[in-house]
Amino acid sequence: MSKWILKLLGWQIQGQPSTTKYVMILAPHTSNWDFIIGILARNAVDPSIKYMGKSQLFKAPWGWLFRALGGIPVYRDSHNNMVQQIAERFNRQSDFKVVMAPEGTRSPVTKWKMGFYHIAKQAQVPILAVGLDYQNKTISIKTEQHTSDDMAADCQQLLAFYQGIAGKYPKALPKSLT
Repeated sequence: MSKWILKLLGWQIQGQPSTTKYVMILAPHTSNWDFIIGILARNAVDPSIKYMGKSQLFKAPWGWLFRALGGIPVYRDSHNNMVQQIAERFNRQSDFKVVMAPEGTRSPVTKWKMGFYHIAKQAQVPILAVGLDYQNKTISIKTEQHTSDDMAADCQQLLAFYQGIAGKYPKALPKSLT
């Protein structure tokens, strides 16, 4: 059904994950519509993908819905070692995958939150970059990228993927992630 709705809305998905464990990053995150398009794309690609979202989404009256849709709350105002918690979940589950918005907000940012990178590194799983291009109505899935000992180079490869991908409300990408 999600594939049909995306097609009806004029969206197409390019690429497909080829592994059962990964950290997916979805960018640019500029609109609440990103969640709706993202959930439709997730359901079309693999409904078992979990997503991380700010804890406020998981409060009443809609918290139950966000959890039912596979959400994992992130409590940004406390230090709860989320990187370690998610990395341990990767180690416990044979097919765990999670998606997050590296900007951490819809507003323009000069740096991304690097939790996604640290989770992938600690869990030894690849990063899958996904771009929501509203201009071309394309959801592009990059092939898996493994972390290396050169975080700066890894991040430059990720940023290069997002060049030319226009969010609903276009904004500049950070110059560097590190």
